[in-house]
Amino acid sequence: MIALRTESLSKSYGALAAVDGVSLALEAGARHALIGPNGAGKTTLIDLLTGVQEPDAGEVYLGPERVTELPTHKRVKRGLTRTYQVTSLFPGLTVLESALLAIHERRGAGGEWRRDHRARRDDLDEARALLARLQLEGDAETMTRRLPYGRQRIVEIALALATRPRILLLDEPAAGIPAAESAELLGVVDRLPRDVTLLFIEHDMGLVFRYAERITVLVSGRILMEGSPDEVARDERVRAVYLGAEAA
Repeated sequence: MIALRTESLSKSYGALAAVDGVSLALEAGARHALIGPNGAGKTTLIDLLTGVQEPDAGEVYLGPERVTELPTHKRVKRGLTRTYQVTSLFPGLTVLESALLAIHERRGAGGEWRRDHRARRDDLDEARALLARLQLEGDAETMTRRLPYGRQRIVEIALALATRPRILLLDEPAAGIPAAESAELLGVVDRLPRDVTLLFIEHDMGLVFRYAERITVLVSGRILMEGSPDEVARDERVRAVYLGAEAA
């Protein structure tokens, strides 16, 4: 079953074609990486998938539903959630408070949230279970601003999961994180249940080849090729334009 797909998706800025006729399909439960050199159009494509930007042409589908004109918040309600290259947490909230706020927002009850944790018992139980799943229970009462950057990225994933996504898009989840912390982060991602389809942008090819089951290579706004990690690593075109010595 296809969870997310595009048909001839395009976006230009003047004479620059940032995304040029991209047709992409993600199977439900996929662990799919999107790679390419800087300026390839990867983040623009994620913006088009999530409704942050409108395409000049082409279509976006969640399952069988066409969502090309739907705004971001309605795509979130339909199960499509993303994270960003830079964390966007509330620095004055604890990890538990942040999770509770995200859960309340999902229910459309953000105005009911209170810092004293006088939440509905089922919301509190859900928040604690979510933190436990991502091994954040020990940080529950810690202000997010006091966490190491890698742990902040895991909190951001927790907040994305609080929306109960069917599809989770991760924009450079390991960016700016020391190697030890990035391995922990991607380990958390790898353990997510298969009812969550993952598409992630990542420049660390070691992480890509370790965690992705399928890879799409984007160059100059177009798909150069798509295949398994082994197929991508062996492809001479990919080696020439992107992997270079990394694939040697």
